[in-house]
Amino acid sequence: MHHPGQLSRRQILAAAGFVSLAGLTGCGGGEDGADTKDLSKKRDGAMRNHRAGEPFKATQPISFELLHNNNPNYPLKDDWLFWKELTERTGVTLKPIAVPLADYEKKRSVLIGSGDAPFLIPKTYHPSEVAFVSSGAILPVSDYVHLMPNFQAAVRKWRLEPELDSIRQSDGRFYLLPGLHERVRSGYSLSLRTDVLDRLGLKPPTTWDEVHEVFKAIKAEYPDRYPFSDRWSTNTPYPAAALFSYLGQAYGVRAGWTYDNISWDADARAYVFTGATDGFRRMIEYVRTLVAEQLIDPESFTQTDDEAVQKLLGEKSFAISANPQELVQNYRYNLEKQVEGARIEMVPVPIGPAGPVVLGGARLENGVMISRKALDSDHFVALLQFVDWLWYSDEGQRFARWGVEGVTYTRSGRRYTPKPGISLMGSDPDAPEDLQKDYGFYNGVFAYGGSWELVSSMFSPDEQRFQDAMARRRQLPIGPAHPLQSVEQEQAALWETPLRDHVTQNTLKFALGKRPLSEWDAYVSELKAKNMDRFVELHNTARERYEKENG
Repeated sequence: MHHPGQLSRRQILAAAGFVSLAGLTGCGGGEDGADTKDLSKKRDGAMRNHRAGEPFKATQPISFELLHNNNPNYPLKDDWLFWKELTERTGVTLKPIAVPLADYEKKRSVLIGSGDAPFLIPKTYHPSEVAFVSSGAILPVSDYVHLMPNFQAAVRKWRLEPELDSIRQSDGRFYLLPGLHERVRSGYSLSLRTDVLDRLGLKPPTTWDEVHEVFKAIKAEYPDRYPFSDRWSTNTPYPAAALFSYLGQAYGVRAGWTYDNISWDADARAYVFTGATDGFRRMIEYVRTLVAEQLIDPESFTQTDDEAVQKLLGEKSFAISANPQELVQNYRYNLEKQVEGARIEMVPVPIGPAGPVVLGGARLENGVMISRKALDSDHFVALLQFVDWLWYSDEGQRFARWGVEGVTYTRSGRRYTPKPGISLMGSDPDAPEDLQKDYGFYNGVFAYGGSWELVSSMFSPDEQRFQDAMARRRQLPIGPAHPLQSVEQEQAALWETPLRDHVTQNTLKFALGKRPLSEWDAYVSELKAKNMDRFVELHNTARERYEKENG
């Protein structure tokens, strides 16, 4: 779900909504409409036998244009080793069309709409590809995955068919080649001052009930302060977006960044409206208790990230939401400079009524769209082989992340280490060079997805401990495919935002006590007046139709 080194809101949204991609065989089949009869004329530069797990080398020099999401953390440079080494290994020269990150989605739409888009359009988060399906501007890539043995092998090996099914459109095809993950990677959780816990004789909490008790004990010791003051409420329509995302898991619901109006109820075998479920209500009730008992700073829902972090560093609070990068590079680094003996740790997401679970459907990441124009190219088959190698083979993914062995990193078994003098996401703040900025590796346009062994090779010791604990948890079931037809999509779009806004506004009112939870039933009636039931019915009808046509 990312710009490496920065678990972004987009990543979480992506992971959350990506509930699924598509089986290569069986329901919805992957090759039904494949226009294979003409592909024999489109094999210039292609390898005769392109196999999974083997190097790719074009049989003649080729170049492809690529839309490049230009991240300000590591602005594009023409002399990156990434470009030079990629051409040497594959015979393919990429010609990046750089677009600033802030304008990427807008510029992408303009280029596709005008017919000027390059063949390769990466960094696309489902469901944003849906907007380009009806015009025929992008390729139904599921028709051509038979030319991508690394992609197919990963889907089979990691049993990703249900995820893929979730991104299929009403014609049974999918139009995005997503990043594929062996395991769900968790992003965010609660971090606490463990030196303060030690002093008070408290253990790091493992459940939300224990979090409540720990906060009460801290409040008793520091009655004039809030134990917990949080961030990630600005630059997002959702208040306390990170907190609600990981707290929601404990109640088996998508909330915060991961909020989706529609959720799959495995017991009822139906889609339901997330913001009206009992789990969602109980989650809000928990936050309301923390606010009422002055255990969470009410400014958590409106303050900037900087204000929240300054409260932590100034010891006005002792807990804050974290991801592994922020924990190490921001909180711990600055706390150790400012507060003698301070220690802060991120705990595995505390467990709640849903048990030790993670949300399902987060094994797909942003991916690549391919322009329909590519099909007219004599190099079409070579293009797919190249994409298959770079984004889906172990060798291509290792190269995109780490670079060149002996030059940018060394490897001993499963342990990868940047070469001395090269920093990776702050691993050596004094190093003269940076793997992303100076070499172009671990760039979010190319480096995502992969085996757990490769993904975890980038983890700090803190993240390794956190992810190992989270990886042992059960994944909640993924909902079946329910693609809407274009008329239904237009209808759903009219209802989607008013419903979402009403949920967001009332989540905040309930949590802050500005609206009593005794009015929950009235709130649900208000959602019904905004077409909640009709909205859910659209999705359940689409699910039944898809199963009937593709079962």
